[in-house]
Amino acid sequence: MATADEGNRGIHIGKVHGAFAIGDNNTVTHNEHAPGNPDTDPAQEELLAAVRQLRADLARVIETPQVTLLSAELADAQQEIETGGRTAPGRLDRLRVALADAGAVTGMLASGAAVAQSVAGLLGG
Repeated sequence: MATADEGNRGIHIGKVHGAFAIGDNNTVTHNEHAPGNPDTDPAQEELLAAVRQLRADLARVIETPQVTLLSAELADAQQEIETGGRTAPGRLDRLRVALADAGAVTGMLASGAAVAQSVAGLLGG
């Protein structure tokens, strides 16, 4: 928010997030990119989006040991993709098992099916 200073000598701008311009006839283009790894391939990006959605959905279900384990595997997979650009095959195997173990819950969630499809695609089957 801009305000006049005490002596009406100008403008004081507090906090700015994004882009701005001062004066007439200015054009500002602001492209904000999400933090992440630029080397992440599209299949990993798809998995990441599905993992985030499933984690959000699992936060609204009754906690069981299977859901707890799946939540932990999802968090680890998310961190791997965000920091390294991909999830290791071993993590994908553990994620597939955790999805199967929590099938009573994930079977009802579209996000569970999306993660399962992404994992299967990355594992080649």
